[in-house]
Amino acid sequence: MAELTDIMRTTFACRAFTDEPLPDSELAAILEVARFAPSGGNRQGWHAIVIRDEATKARLIELSTPAIKLYVAQRDAGENPWNTIDPSTVDPASVDVPDKAVRWYTNLAKAPVFLLVCVDLKVVASADKELERVGVISGASVYPFAHNILLAARDRGWGGALTTLVAAAEGEIQAMLGMPSHVAVAALLPMGRPRAVLTKLTRKPVAEFTHLERWDGPTLG
Repeated sequence: MAELTDIMRTTFACRAFTDEPLPDSELAAILEVARFAPSGGNRQGWHAIVIRDEATKARLIELSTPAIKLYVAQRDAGENPWNTIDPSTVDPASVDVPDKAVRWYTNLAKAPVFLLVCVDLKVVASADKELERVGVISGASVYPFAHNILLAARDRGWGGALTTLVAAAEGEIQAMLGMPSHVAVAALLPMGRPRAVLTKLTRKPVAEFTHLERWDGPTLG
């Protein structure tokens, strides 16, 4: 249990990698563990595409760069970027974010391998599909799998980051990779050997996000 706790507390978002290749055998071992993630009805509607081709990796980053630039512009305007509740004051057509401001993101193309994690919307349950807000429930059937990949990678000395901005270019990505239209882009995981390993992560304390009985109830602990 101590080992599991340590892995959970030290699985960081790795965005800088060495040039060491991540072999298919290691990816297979990581996915062998990750596949035991829970999903609604145990339907396991996830699918992973392993991408090593340099041109394809570069194109995926290129397609999603406008989304990260809009994120930065909204953040700089004091907004919570890409949130679905408060209208943004930032006009996407007028975003002028310099390339250097998102270089940390575009440099992800240098990762040895990408895992594009997808979800078959014909398979997973979406109990919130009739609500007048963006759907989130179907994510419960794919993101535990995606996070399991990162945990399993950390356990084996590899690293990765769960990024989602590629979803803004889902149509282009579906066409490029031959994906059916009912299969959604859930996450892009750049993966490889971390250039540096972080072990002290900053997170909110439990009492800040946990309340008893009601939203405004007393905090736990």
